[in-house]
Parts: sequence; C-alpha cells; structure tokens
Amino acid sequence: MIKKFSKNTIEELQYYVYVYSDPDTNIPFYIGKGKGNRVFSHLSDTQEGEKLEKIKEIKSKGKEPKIDILVHGVSENTAKKIEAATIDLLGKENLTNKVRGYQSLEYGRADVNLIEAKYSQKDELKNEDIKENLIMFKISNSYKYGMKANEIYDITRSAWKINMEQAKDFKVALAIYDNVVLEVYEIIQWFKGGRTTFNSVFKDEFKNDDRYEFVGRIANREIRDRYINKSVKKLYNGSSHEFRYFEKDVSKNEKENQK
Repeated sequence: MIKKFSKNTIEELQYYVYVYSDPDTNIPFYIGKGKGNRVFSHLSDTQEGEKLEKIKEIKSKGKEPKIDILVHGVSENTAKKIEAATIDLLGKENLTNKVRGYQSLEYGRADVNLIEAKYSQKDELKNEDIKENLIMFKISNSYKYGMKANEIYDITRSAWKINMEQAKDFKVALAIYDNVVLEVYEIIQWFKGGRTTFNSVFKDEFKNDDRYEFVGRIANREIRDRYINKSVKKLYNGSSHEFRYFEKDVSKNEKENQK
C-alpha cells in the first residue's frame, strides 16, 4: 500500500473524505476529511484512542487498514458536511471517531418530520397554542439520531438546576431538539438528581443534590398532538436557556424565564 500521494494527485484531489476499514471484514471503523497526505497520517499516529488500537490490531496480523477515498475534488466546507453525514449514517457508536462531525446538530441526520417542523412556517408553536403549564427542556447537547424512546425520556427528565417552588405547578414537559418538539411528557413527580431508576445508559450520570429530575409518562394523545413536531424557535426568541417555563395564561409568557 502506498504511504503518500504524488504532487499531481494532491492537486487533483483537493479536499476529500476518506474511510478506514478492517481488511478482513470491509467494515468501516473511521471516517475522516482532509487534503494532501492527511489520509495517511493515522498510520503513524501515536495519540492513544480506539482508532489507534484498531490500527495496531490490524497491523499485529501483518496487514494494513483498507483505505478508500469516499469523495474528492470538493471544497473544505463540503468535505466537512459529507464527513459528518457519513458518520451519522454509519453511527458514531460503530466507529472510532470521537465526535459526530461538523455542524451535525444543525445539518446532520434527522427524521423527515423534524426537518419539516424545523423549516416549515405552518408548524410554528404560538403562545395561543399553549393550553397547559409546561416546561421546555433543550436536549440538543445530549440527543443523537436513533436514540431509543427510554433514552430520550432519561435525557429530558434529568438533571436540571431548577427552582422546585416554581416547577411544581408545571405538569407538562417538552423535549426540545434543534428548536423542534421531539416528545411530550406528563410530569408526575420531582426528585433530587440521580435518585430514581433509569432505563438507559444514563443510570448514574445525573446524581447531583443541586439538580432535579422528574418521573413521568408520555402525555395523552390530545396533549401530545398539540405540541409534537412543532417548532418553538419563535417562542425561544434566541434564548440560550436550557429550559423555559410557559404558562397557559399567554400574558405571562412574554417575560424572560430564569434558569
């Protein structure tokens, strides 16, 4: 296998996206982007991690990783987006990549209903649509495409630095991803962080006496249909708060919510 490209090849390639695969199974284990001889740099990399361990394992068998150029002749920005889309398609959990990729949150893999809600004007949630006292929880930093229902529930309900005196009067929780309502829950009871049973991989992650978590269930059909897949971008109005309160009395929804 070659260890570097010629000057002419580099000029023709421009920016590209590449794939490292296991030579025995042809299963990809790393997706990258770059230009020049970036694609070969991992073969001499000394930084510890899953990728290096996989390369060492392959070399211990007297073999080399299978390296393919997925796409070339593109701009740097396009290469970043293709890299991110490929990681999303294969699943970061199936690769040795440490992160999902460039702008995956904003432009990455998403359900068609979420895409429509994000960009369509007709699915915008308005103050007058709010019929329950509800709390909107932003889960964008924790959510990833393909999460199971119990995982979405766990990252929505825990663990928030919330004012319990205020929160006790709010009985509906909305899981917000990329300014779209991903799921709707009825809040049954609040507990201190990490004190309830988790049904996903987040079992001990949220134990914190300064934060709180709720137990609940998916809201009934009437309430769920009112909010699910609706955009809340205008309601948030650029706010960076992790959660916001909204009361069914719309006159109170104009004030800025506090964390």
